[in-house]
Amino acid sequence: MLEIVNFLNKYIWSNALVFLFLAVGLIFTLRTKFIQVRRFKDMITLLFEKNNDNAGISSFQALAMSLGSRIGTGNIVGVATAISLGGPGAVFWMWVMGFLGAATSFIEITLSQIFKSKIDGEYRGGTPFYIYKGLNLKWFSIISATILIIVIGILWPTVQANTIALTVQDSFNIPPLATGLLLAAFMAIIIYGGVKRIATVSEYLVPFMALAYVAICIALLVLNFSEIPAMLSLIVTSALNLNATFAGLLGTAIAMGVQRGVFSSAAGLGTETFESGASSVSHPAKQGLVQAFSIYIDTFVICTATALMILITGMYNVVPSAGEAIVTNFPGADPELYTQAAISTLISPTFGQYFMSISLFLFCFTTLITYFYKMDTNIAFIKEMLNMDKAGKYITHVARIGLLGMVVFGAVNSATLIWAITDLGVGLLGWVNVITILLLSKTALTALKDYDTQKSLGLNPSFNPIILGIKNADFWEDLEARSPIPKTVSSKGRTVVAKKVKERLLPVPNPFSE
Repeated sequence: MLEIVNFLNKYIWSNALVFLFLAVGLIFTLRTKFIQVRRFKDMITLLFEKNNDNAGISSFQALAMSLGSRIGTGNIVGVATAISLGGPGAVFWMWVMGFLGAATSFIEITLSQIFKSKIDGEYRGGTPFYIYKGLNLKWFSIISATILIIVIGILWPTVQANTIALTVQDSFNIPPLATGLLLAAFMAIIIYGGVKRIATVSEYLVPFMALAYVAICIALLVLNFSEIPAMLSLIVTSALNLNATFAGLLGTAIAMGVQRGVFSSAAGLGTETFESGASSVSHPAKQGLVQAFSIYIDTFVICTATALMILITGMYNVVPSAGEAIVTNFPGADPELYTQAAISTLISPTFGQYFMSISLFLFCFTTLITYFYKMDTNIAFIKEMLNMDKAGKYITHVARIGLLGMVVFGAVNSATLIWAITDLGVGLLGWVNVITILLLSKTALTALKDYDTQKSLGLNPSFNPIILGIKNADFWEDLEARSPIPKTVSSKGRTVVAKKVKERLLPVPNPFSE
């Protein structure tokens, strides 16, 4: 099976996809006029906007759910794997992907908000919704939802469960099967409570686990502060092929940095659009900005802290997939153990072992419960498209049981196979979603210009798709019909905005036209 998966990965994860992610991130960075920099202040302030809508969740809850999904094994094992295959230079390309990916994330999240729906009393949005409403391709939206269910509900849970099982076995000598069954039981308690329970768990658990991990990382880095400049220099010189030790690894460093960077941040995959579609905001661009900020937390804080600890302690090997070992500082060790060994070296073996076991358990567990929500949203979409009432209930239950079963499967299988399957899923989602958001980028950029216009007038931005000429944004059209003049915008203000939109919103170029 491993040979088949690796064969497929050669084509799906070709250089074309690697450079597609980079190119799209650059296009959106330029088109949005560096949104990830010029609206950074808004990213922070919007986190604390209150939500009084019972049908949706707050921006902060959506961010917490998204970070719960993003902050997982990709930030620890993914970083270590990138270094082991591409050398320290892979970290630099993770940074590049993170910066460009923030603009990509803004576009896809804004689209998710524009084309969201209200299903069974809850807000739902995501990739299939904007494919269906934005591109008017019902058949393709159903295919997209099906792929997402397979990837998120079957493929991805395995790698999180596998990481937890291996770490717990190494630290506490608990059999992987027992860990898998216990994980499945914990998950069942939470996921059968619905999106509100998932959001509540994420809201409290994610900030705690992220701050605890970063606090330990910072403490360790402070103790070795003098080594940080040298490590940063090593990362940059290796990335630009200026370091003799890692000469010849440029292509691998770029590929691994982008691949693991995308898996960690999920920018461009469309998998983080579902939590954001559930949030209640007055303008789609607001949630786009909040989620762009999550890329910074994921890549520049968590991933960087992990990478610096590994590099400062030297607890890593560099062994390209096709070639002889370049660095063997940690002979025979798998990347799963690099971070644990780094912490053990700096403090104590016992602390490092237990701390990483607890951290990975929390990181991966929150990721697993958000996977359920994403899968459930795609199932709800398919049920809505195909008018499946009675049968839909059975499909939902079968899918939930299937996801719990894959958690157990991932816990007891080999890490090599699990990571190969995960990479396959990432690649499949990348091709589908990146092309889609390129085709729909004009809509998201129009919404951004509307947001900028209202901010320049001193208004709290609210969204009216009719004024902007955006079609099929039925949720917002219905909202506007129920409340023609939002509380945050006066009648005079709405008239001014409409006039300014017509005057200042020039046609947005299509990325394919140049």
